[in-house]
Amino acid sequence: MRIQARFEQEPEPGQPDYAPQTNTAISAIKELGGQAVPQPVVSNIHCLTIIGQIEGHIVLPPHYKTTKYEHVIPQLVAIEQSKEIEGLLLILNTVGGDVEAGLAIAEMISSMSKPSVSLLLGGGHSIGVPLSVCTDYSFISQTATTTIHPIRMSGLVIGVPQTYEYFNKMQERVVSFITSHSNISKESLNELLFRTGELANDVGTVLIGEDAVRYGIINEVGGLDKAMDKLKELIRQRKEE
Repeated sequence: MRIQARFEQEPEPGQPDYAPQTNTAISAIKELGGQAVPQPVVSNIHCLTIIGQIEGHIVLPPHYKTTKYEHVIPQLVAIEQSKEIEGLLLILNTVGGDVEAGLAIAEMISSMSKPSVSLLLGGGHSIGVPLSVCTDYSFISQTATTTIHPIRMSGLVIGVPQTYEYFNKMQERVVSFITSHSNISKESLNELLFRTGELANDVGTVLIGEDAVRYGIINEVGGLDKAMDKLKELIRQRKEE
C-alpha cells in the first residue's frame, strides 16, 4: 500500500508532471463524457459536447451513445454563473433525438450572456440543427452533414385532427428557432424540409459543409482553429463593451 501511494504522488522521471486521474474524473468521463486532460493553466473557455442521440424523457438502451439533457442543463447553469469561464465552445456530432430536450438545451445556450461558438463535426441531424445555430456564431467542417426533415414520432399515433395540429405546432417551434438564430428564411427552410427524392422513403434534405453555409443555416466552414479564434474574438469584444 505504501509503494502504491508513493507511486501516485511521485511520477517517474520523464512522465508528465500532473496528478493522475481520480475516481471522480473517471466517473465524469463515464457518465458525462467529460475529458480529464492535463491543463497547465486554467482555461477561460469551456468545451461542451453534444454527441450521439439526445436523450430526453425516455431512457434509451445502454448500447446507445447518448447526451442526457438532465446532465447538460446543470452544466450550462454552472457555466453561466462561473467567474472563470468567459466563453463556450459547443462541439456537435449528433443524429438528433428528443425534440423537446434538444430545444431546451438550444434555448438555454442561446440565452446565455457569455459568448458561444458551435462547431459541427461529422453530422448534426434533425434536432441537431437548432443546436448547431443556437450559439453566437456557427462553424461546420468541410465534410460534415446536416439533415433537415420534418418532425417524426414513434409510438402510438391517434388518428384525429388534434394529432396533426400537435405535430404542426412542434414543427413550427423548430422552424421558428432555426430562422431566428440563422440567416435562412422560413420559405427556404420549409422548401428543404419537404423536399422529396433525396432521402430514402422520407422527405427532407441533406446538406454538406458549404451547402449549409450557402443556405444561411451555418455561418462559416471551418475547423477547431477557426472556431477557437472566433470565440476568443467574441470574448475580447465583450470585455471591451
